[in-house]
Amino acid sequence: MSEHGFETLAIHAGAAPEPTTGARALPIYQTTSYVFEDADEAAALFNLQTFGNIYSRLTNPTVSALEERVATLEGGTAGVAVASGHAAQFIALHTLMSVGDEFIAANKLYGGSITQFSTTFAKMGLTCHFVDSSDPENFARALTPKVKAIFVESLANPGGVVTDLEPVARIAADAGVPLIVDNTLATPYLCRPFEWGADIVLHSATKFLGGHGNSVGGLIIDGGKFNWAAEPGKYPALTEPSPGYHGLRFYETFGDFGFAISCRAVGLRDLGPSLAPFNAFLIATGIETLPLRMQRQCESALEVARFLDGHPAIEWVSYAGLENDPHYDLARKYMPKGAGAVFTVGLKAGFEGGVKLVEGVEIFSHLANIGDAKSLVLHPASTTHRQLTPEQAAAAGAGPEVVRISVGLETVEDLIRDLDQALSE
Repeated sequence: MSEHGFETLAIHAGAAPEPTTGARALPIYQTTSYVFEDADEAAALFNLQTFGNIYSRLTNPTVSALEERVATLEGGTAGVAVASGHAAQFIALHTLMSVGDEFIAANKLYGGSITQFSTTFAKMGLTCHFVDSSDPENFARALTPKVKAIFVESLANPGGVVTDLEPVARIAADAGVPLIVDNTLATPYLCRPFEWGADIVLHSATKFLGGHGNSVGGLIIDGGKFNWAAEPGKYPALTEPSPGYHGLRFYETFGDFGFAISCRAVGLRDLGPSLAPFNAFLIATGIETLPLRMQRQCESALEVARFLDGHPAIEWVSYAGLENDPHYDLARKYMPKGAGAVFTVGLKAGFEGGVKLVEGVEIFSHLANIGDAKSLVLHPASTTHRQLTPEQAAAAGAGPEVVRISVGLETVEDLIRDLDQALSE
């Protein structure tokens, strides 16, 4: 279906009327396991000689429909759905790295990702080098022989910083390592990282893909263009014989979706963060309205950002849709349909001003999520980024004065009045 428009693909990719009953909505296959036709079919499935369903930790028809839909929207070769965005990061990097390996990440990331990379991964013998992504050459300067990947967010959470993907992708390609892009805030409606040189795209489907704050999930999308065998021995999980599959070599056997198959056949099999069928159904249903929601939310976010940019209680607004924003030109290049629906503001009253704002709003919900149809607000320094040092938080765009705003689908004039009354109390 790749020749169809984005809106058509968001509704139809990965799903068709159910052949037995004719059901038009995506069925929820609420089952743990599947009956084999005979012993030969079972053996072929377990040996990865044929594709099909064995056990819902690995594959499930509802989950598979979601995987195909997001892979199609991103322009990738295959997708793997997992239990959360954090699980997507873990499975993707676990597939690429072994004890003693390193990777490079932008320092402007979701606070939970910074903690996962710097603390939890360190306990596993993996080292992350954080760099200031405002200068792409910082990624080149941080390269070492042990680096196995570069990780960035296309649109950084919470600061709304746009990553200059094209030069970072060139640096990764020259170094022979994959560029992994978290495309959660932009979604494939606004930005398609594979078109700018990315090799792997990740999503927290909890956010804009699902769009209604009712289910947690994550996606790994294989771009299918990286040559995992270019440097022998560099990515053994993909190029060397797999002891769990009688010596099968994933890249040699599956080619342009070998990475995705390894994430599923080893990562999901052994680590187990599978996505529930009902969550997959909710996320896939949410994607049907993704283009409509994103367009409206971007338009409303721009109006709200313009209002706050002139408010006397606001020191600054970080939103790439504003012409005076340093990332405006990058947003026009990578996200011409809009600069997203999440941005940050700095309160002149500092930490206390941030707390006052999040406690004073009435329509906005004060909670730790983004990308909902409902408008949301958060003070990162006291929540999502509180585990970071003050220096780390400031580098990530989450200093004490910062408030994150996620604009939803309400009447924009109501949102502006709500923020104004909370700031003016």
